[in-house]
Amino acid sequence: MTTTAADQASVPGPGRDTTGTNSRQTAPEPVDENVWLEDIYGEEQLAWVKEQNSRTEDLLEGSGYDELEAGILEVLDSTDRIAMVGKRGDWYYNFWRDQQNPKGLWRRTTWESYCTDSPEWDVLLDVDELSRAEGDEWVFHGATFLRPAAGEPYRLALLALSPDGGDANRYREFDVEARGFVDHARGGFDLPTAKGNVSWLDADTLLVASTADGLPKTASSYARTAVTLKRGESLASAPRLFEVPEDHMMAMAAHDSTPGFERTFAVDYIDFFNRTNFVLRDGSWVQIDVPTDVNVSAHRDWLLFRPQQDWALDGTTYPSGALLAANFEDYLAGSRDLTVLFTPDAHTSLQSWSWTRNFLLLNLLKDVSSEIRVLDPSRPSGNTDGGWAATLLDACPPLHDVNAYAVDDEDEAPADGGAGDDFWLIATGFTTPTTLMRGTLEPGNLEPGSAGTSGVVSRHAVVKTSPSFFADDDYEVEQHFAVSDDGTRVPYFQVAPRGLALDGQNPTQLSGYGGFEVSRTPAYSGAVGRAWLERRTTVSDGSDGKAPHSRGGVYVVANIRGGGEYGPAWHRAALKENRHRAYEDFAAVARDLISRGVTSPRRLGCVGGSNGGLLVGNMLTRYPELFRAVSCGVPLLDMRRYTKLSAGHSWIAEYGDPDDPEQWEYIRTFSPYHLLKDAVEYPETFIWTATSDDRVGPVQARKMAARMLAMGIPNVWFHEALEGGHAGASDNRQAAALQARSQHFLWKALAG
Repeated sequence: MTTTAADQASVPGPGRDTTGTNSRQTAPEPVDENVWLEDIYGEEQLAWVKEQNSRTEDLLEGSGYDELEAGILEVLDSTDRIAMVGKRGDWYYNFWRDQQNPKGLWRRTTWESYCTDSPEWDVLLDVDELSRAEGDEWVFHGATFLRPAAGEPYRLALLALSPDGGDANRYREFDVEARGFVDHARGGFDLPTAKGNVSWLDADTLLVASTADGLPKTASSYARTAVTLKRGESLASAPRLFEVPEDHMMAMAAHDSTPGFERTFAVDYIDFFNRTNFVLRDGSWVQIDVPTDVNVSAHRDWLLFRPQQDWALDGTTYPSGALLAANFEDYLAGSRDLTVLFTPDAHTSLQSWSWTRNFLLLNLLKDVSSEIRVLDPSRPSGNTDGGWAATLLDACPPLHDVNAYAVDDEDEAPADGGAGDDFWLIATGFTTPTTLMRGTLEPGNLEPGSAGTSGVVSRHAVVKTSPSFFADDDYEVEQHFAVSDDGTRVPYFQVAPRGLALDGQNPTQLSGYGGFEVSRTPAYSGAVGRAWLERRTTVSDGSDGKAPHSRGGVYVVANIRGGGEYGPAWHRAALKENRHRAYEDFAAVARDLISRGVTSPRRLGCVGGSNGGLLVGNMLTRYPELFRAVSCGVPLLDMRRYTKLSAGHSWIAEYGDPDDPEQWEYIRTFSPYHLLKDAVEYPETFIWTATSDDRVGPVQARKMAARMLAMGIPNVWFHEALEGGHAGASDNRQAAALQARSQHFLWKALAG
């Protein structure tokens, strides 16, 4: 019999003191018969993976699977979807994948051409062609441009290319006018593949944080140092600019090249939620004096602060999730005169913000529906709060996600013929295809007694709209609230056919995340529409004693604690020893769906990836009676060893440190790998991952599947993509296959 219980006999683990000389006691490690699977690229281990892949493909890839995958791929490859762009200089850049270009094209066009139905694209890099020529399976991860001299066009960029879709990138200098890489032999930058970040300091100098060429790593596997790299120099010989302790998460350095506001910054990421910020002054680093859990950002004259916990400063307490502003130079000189720009309440949270040249856009959620405010720092609000003049943007229908961000905050203002105060609006909903709009902001009329609009004037218009990929008018979106074990109201979205029969017979897919202050908001998915909502169960004629029916799927998204839907407090409510609240919230949503008659345990399945994989792993092991099927992707599951695998050490601030005996006592209660028990009827389980995932890694998924199979638990399936990184897919074909397997598995389990 396989040993599974967390309190069984233990073996010494890495770092465990067996001599009694170590002052820090380390929690014992439970017996782990599957440690051998932690060798990611070992021959025997990959043979096991391929055997499981073959077994799973034999099960899933039949009885309508091919048609399902083809339908999803048609959505992902559609040439009618919106080609989102980013502006640099006079050009609008886009990265595009489709059937003919599975690895993608990096391209650009003019605004006039972009506004037509068939833009004329200037292709700069064909990644498929590059991969064929170089024999590497390159995955494009973005471009960072060098700011040109005044009056000159943007020309040089650093392209981030991953050889396998993982987080490690090779940075190569590219000349968009020459349409090619700058030859390394002639001084072109070409940085070895590694985790890290890169920023232009000037035309001949980069700021690089990297783990390549022997540069040290943190315990989280990220860059520990940042260097100043000149053309022709190697990383190993480049002078060190900034360094963080090994047990911190990572180092970062970046240069702000905004004319008149040039500054070099460095950040010591202590952990996921704590950091120390520095600015370079006269060759020395000057710390920006704030608590480590206050997020800091700079724009021209301004410093913005968003505290993660209540911040007491000079007799005033600023609540967590607020947004505050100070003059940059005044704050560094010692002034603590802060202006409150946003204060959260029980229903409203700040999700993000974006500066145009002269205005500040705030993207908010109000009970998980979008709200956007525009602030003018040049004008006081006229209220007693001393804030900036603010206007609500009329662009947010209920139960939708709408986000606003600047088109090009470094361009001239509209009055000078530029796009500096232009903004993008991207709107989407579960049954509303994505719409791209563009607008312009201008100061309103604040004169007393004037008839004009006060605050900020906004004008925006639709630029492009995505097509419908399923009969979205046949479905309706509702928001409901479940009550968790401690009485907390937990919102969730339900997408279902109109006139839904509440008899418990509807195949229902429940999705969630609940971690790292990530919010799950409404979003249109043609793949979910086709692969779940529009599928139909076998028609019943009533001969089985039940009412005749043929049902489509119901799709549900839960906004549980641990996420960011209600700001930092909602996130902190499920940290570390309070992690159970996220799982209680998700289970409460499941029970609410059952009690309302939407579904039943026989028809209910759940799906989650990464931290969401840990979530559904806890549904599998702690609440098996609620679900018929669990789809668990790129997951954390072994919470005793997660800090020793891939980038897991960086998440101690979220989950706790399992090497600490006191913390292991609560971590073990949500470690699915250690919660498996004999004689339990578990839901059907599909665990999927990717070999090249260098963030969570494939190891925990492998070990969980291996243990369940060894225990004789029926209907356990495993699949590991050999490339694709943490996303599990690096092109549309792989993405379609990944989604089709998960959706087909759930449908077979729930609709039969």
